[in-house]
Amino acid sequence: MTDTTAGDAAIITDDWCREHFDHLAPELAADLQATLDRMRRHCPVAHSDRYDGFWVFTRYEDVLAIAQDWQTFSSAQGLTVPVSPIAVRNLPVEIDPPLQRAFKRLINPYFTPAVVARWEEPTRDLVRHLIDGFGAAGRCDFMADFARPYPALSFFRSAINAPAEDVEKVAYLASKSGTPNDPEAAACWAGLSEWIRNFVDARRSGPPLGDVVDAVIGADIEGRPITDEEVIGTVQLLILGGLETTAGALGAMMIRFCREPEVADRLRRDPDAIPAAVEELLRLDGPFISIARTVTRDTELGGQVLKAGEKVIIYWASASRDPAQFEHPDRFDPERAGNRHLAFGAGPHRCAGSHLARMNLRVALEELLPRLDDLRLQEGADIRFHSTFNRAPLSVPIRFRPGRRLAG
Repeated sequence: MTDTTAGDAAIITDDWCREHFDHLAPELAADLQATLDRMRRHCPVAHSDRYDGFWVFTRYEDVLAIAQDWQTFSSAQGLTVPVSPIAVRNLPVEIDPPLQRAFKRLINPYFTPAVVARWEEPTRDLVRHLIDGFGAAGRCDFMADFARPYPALSFFRSAINAPAEDVEKVAYLASKSGTPNDPEAAACWAGLSEWIRNFVDARRSGPPLGDVVDAVIGADIEGRPITDEEVIGTVQLLILGGLETTAGALGAMMIRFCREPEVADRLRRDPDAIPAAVEELLRLDGPFISIARTVTRDTELGGQVLKAGEKVIIYWASASRDPAQFEHPDRFDPERAGNRHLAFGAGPHRCAGSHLARMNLRVALEELLPRLDDLRLQEGADIRFHSTFNRAPLSVPIRFRPGRRLAG
């Protein structure tokens, strides 16, 4: 195998993939899928010497096995990285069953398909309003003008009834805190926790609204009242899951529409294909790319012996493009049969907000594609990603020809 990458990705050699893999490296963010494909083919179980050592799994069957076996691969202990620790741990993603199940049972009823369906019309109105803000100009920064404000405003209004005037601040904190090698990350984690603490205090002093925040505040967990830190950690995960991941998915979709205009044209001609296209686009470019686990007992997987206490990272983004699971894995095919992608994770920690994410993405494409025609990246666009466990483009400057305008 020879190196085919250049520029920022020149650091990514065979030895780097096998022995020095760094999930925080900006070079990996710039060349993620090519690197994961390389590892899946040549070192599907790698061991890195970075950060006191950890295993990296990239094949679908191994990733799924680890995700489903919480007894052997614990979520309660994260991967050691050289940054300040999260101010409050995210719940329930950083705990194991049976405690984890208590928190999932608390959250799940507020994000069912029936609940999410009630939010669709106000969500559609929001999308149209945002497009109105830039649609006539023929250009925008898609991330700043749509992809980040849209899920944040939608989530604040429909899911947690938070003040709309705080959206910009919280979206910024969520984006920065999810980037461990960003110099502002630690401060943004602390700032996000402080905002949540103040928000929860305000909600406690007001009338109940019957939403997930009320449920969390008043919860009993295994026969005891929920603690303040657990409340903050649960709301924190809801915000992180509701904002930055959807923004990242939208950004990746727009980049693909600009680089592969036939994809957008196909969906304009056949809008009934959009729900299936959302699944395929998530498979190709899911924003939830990896997660860490800790080995709890000696085991063997992928031809390697893993010892208790060792760390592992599993790559959803690689598993969802594994040719052993998906025929022609790099090809966009909305008619793909049995699309068992892992964009929302798997096992007990599978994303509780998947129905909301699907609705947000579907409605966005249904409204964006007819109104933004001839999509292309602006000349000189420099597309860069933040990419650790979640992935999102920092900026997506686009040009387009305004299409169908809404009546009235």
